[in-house]
Amino acid sequence: MEKRVVIAIVLSVAVMYGYSYLVPQPQPQKMVQAKAPSQQAVTVQSPAAAQPQSLLPAAQASVQPAREVVVDTDLYRAVFSSRGGTLKSLLLKKYHDKAGPGGKEVALVAEQAPENFTLRSEAQGFAVDPAAVCSVNTDGFTVGKGEKRELEFICAYQGTTLKKSYTIRGDSYGIDLNQQLVNTGTAKQEGVLRLVLTNQIPQDGKESRFEQHGPVTLAGKGVVALKVKDLEKGQKSYGNDVRWTGYADKYFLSVVMAGTGSIGADTIRENKGYIENSISSLAITLNPGESFSLPYKLYFGPKDLDILKAQGNQLEEVIDLGWFSAVAKPLLYSLKFLYRYVHNYGIAIIIITVVIKFLFYPLTYKSYKSMKEMQKLQPKMAELKEKYKNDRDALNKAIMDLYQTHKVNPLGGCLPMLVQMPIFIALYRALMSSIELRHAPFMLWIQDLAAKDPYYVTPIVMGATMFIQQKMTPSASMDPTQAKMMMMLPVVFTVMFINMPAGLVVYWLVNNILTIAQQAYINRLLKE
Repeated sequence: MEKRVVIAIVLSVAVMYGYSYLVPQPQPQKMVQAKAPSQQAVTVQSPAAAQPQSLLPAAQASVQPAREVVVDTDLYRAVFSSRGGTLKSLLLKKYHDKAGPGGKEVALVAEQAPENFTLRSEAQGFAVDPAAVCSVNTDGFTVGKGEKRELEFICAYQGTTLKKSYTIRGDSYGIDLNQQLVNTGTAKQEGVLRLVLTNQIPQDGKESRFEQHGPVTLAGKGVVALKVKDLEKGQKSYGNDVRWTGYADKYFLSVVMAGTGSIGADTIRENKGYIENSISSLAITLNPGESFSLPYKLYFGPKDLDILKAQGNQLEEVIDLGWFSAVAKPLLYSLKFLYRYVHNYGIAIIIITVVIKFLFYPLTYKSYKSMKEMQKLQPKMAELKEKYKNDRDALNKAIMDLYQTHKVNPLGGCLPMLVQMPIFIALYRALMSSIELRHAPFMLWIQDLAAKDPYYVTPIVMGATMFIQQKMTPSASMDPTQAKMMMMLPVVFTVMFINMPAGLVVYWLVNNILTIAQQAYINRLLKE
């Protein structure tokens, strides 16, 4: 839908201002053997440093019933399970599933079946049982702003012990996770340790936050965003310079990042209605009493540009701002900056639109002046077309001579507008992807700038302003077919924007009103 809208906007602006002068005419990487120097840091401790004596015997851990540990911060409420030291649920306190007092907190993790709990630890070559019950160092706690607490699970198996330590901060969506594997047996052990991030595939794709959803990975030089259907033919594997991997929808993200360096390897697959991101360590060799430590950074939170950037690992790249992201990012930062002062994102959108119109006024003036000059030449061009109606080459030469004589550039009316297109498209993408607009009220009946206008007032008014704008645009150079196309544009845009987020409609509506004002002013100047 987004691509069609962007294409429609580009084509409509081209038709509107260019007339007949515009002629409309990463494979996933295979998993490879990871090399230690460029991969996740591996720490193998000596028997003395491992301290296996502090860990519970396997028999004691196995008879414990599973416990739930509730962790509260100002930002989220998480429920961990002693079954494998996994995460059962996580609710975001500052975000709700719908606007208004009846909205429930957004659940990034919400599972009932233990086998679907996320952050599951698995191993190949080591006796790690994801279903085993682990001991835990607390019954739960609350972490205040500026504070941090440790949540530690100790999972003892036959000859192997796994310690999972979560570091929780009261003012961050980020969580540090360290997995320590200890060889408590009498023989050397070799294998691979895995961390599995699971995310349930939403069944209702029409819900706004699930318009876009799927696994995302920063591997190599860029972000690889997959759709669920991309996994129907089989799993996807990455093994070179994986910085992070996870699952994202339009507004929220669950991700595992490398603690240091990069993740050893990542395999993504669809399994019974869930997407599983399986992150594997390098090959591990442990002599009796030795231990292996593997740090990760976790993130469960909003796709807010500032918050993501603070996490490091280029996590902000998960926000897809399209071809003109270099322009869209400053516009998004400007939107957030203005909000600090006006406390209304609708007003911030209007201010940005006004500023852009003001900055591009010289180009707009040049564009309309060129179109007016072209309009004056229409009678002479009609004479040339009649005179050379049977000789196309002679007609083209005569028209070019006419342009040179009167010093008119036939592309002068559209080139200035083409320069502005990246700005228009970038602002469109910034507004479309911005979590700041989600449930943000504007005024009167518009109480959610990320949702459609419930009464369709703004799209209809927007269509009316486009019609007025068309009437004011010089049209003498248009043939009948082009004239019909121009008159259809307001109808097409009204239908196209009828269910668009109100924030986008407000932007386009204000842009149209300002364009009408500029056209009226420039037309008066050119008559003088």
